[in-house]
Amino acid sequence: MLQELNRRLSGVLRFNEPMSRHTSFRIGGPADALFVPRDLGELKKCLKETHELGIPVTVIGNGSNLLVCDGGIRGLVIKLSGTLDWIHISGNRVRAGCGVLLSTLAYKAVEAGLGGLEFAAGIPGTLGGGVIMNAGAYGGEMKDVVTSVRALRPTGEECDFSAAEMSFGYRRSSMQNSGLYALEVAMELQPTNKEESLAVIRDLNDRRKAKQPLALPSAGSVFKRPEGYYAGPLIEKAGLKGLRIGDAEVSTVHANFIVNVGNATAADVLALIAHVRDTVYRESGVMLEQEVKVIGEQCEEEYHV
Repeated sequence: MLQELNRRLSGVLRFNEPMSRHTSFRIGGPADALFVPRDLGELKKCLKETHELGIPVTVIGNGSNLLVCDGGIRGLVIKLSGTLDWIHISGNRVRAGCGVLLSTLAYKAVEAGLGGLEFAAGIPGTLGGGVIMNAGAYGGEMKDVVTSVRALRPTGEECDFSAAEMSFGYRRSSMQNSGLYALEVAMELQPTNKEESLAVIRDLNDRRKAKQPLALPSAGSVFKRPEGYYAGPLIEKAGLKGLRIGDAEVSTVHANFIVNVGNATAADVLALIAHVRDTVYRESGVMLEQEVKVIGEQCEEEYHV
């Protein structure tokens, strides 16, 4: 089926593509095939053809909040980072393609004299992934600026959702596990002093550099913030900072990060996640909820040390 899909598309599929090349963790088995559409037309055609051929589809952005299992991904992976990355600004309203990096979008908005996305300047993901998970940092979240989202159905048809219909919550939205793919986002920002906003971005980025293990591959925060607590201190209090399984390590810089110190496998990471979750619950009574998205085959058995 994938060979037939390759014949039907104008772009080129990469077969048996290691997902470690496409995730910030630098971990992941091979996808049966990977496709990077050059524009919206190619994306729609690809979705239409895969739907007709019955090929499973996984859509990713920049792979920054993602752990791909060692067995890889069956079917087709469509990567949107590096495509659909346009930005249109009119007054205080911004529309952008979901493949644009949040950092790029934040800086472009400030350059246009618009504020509200400064918090996102250091988030390494795409706009699409950021909206789907309601990404946030330092008191800001995507729900604060989003007015509507345009998405694609698996058949390639477009549909629109208001901010209310997105049902934004802490690191979640109604688009998660919906079978829909984010296409573009409309936002409303506020006039700002360019130099003041750039100073805010510099300050936030300096704080990230000081408190996060940016020098090693990771997928960002592993666990969501539990109500009334912070995950990092709970993990550190449980004596887990620096713990390793294989080449996966609970960061010595920030305990809510797991870093790849060499050639970590997804099995290493998942075993470490399970151990951290169980230990923190035993020590504090707080059950940590995973924030990193796990996809691919051979996952369940990998949760066991």
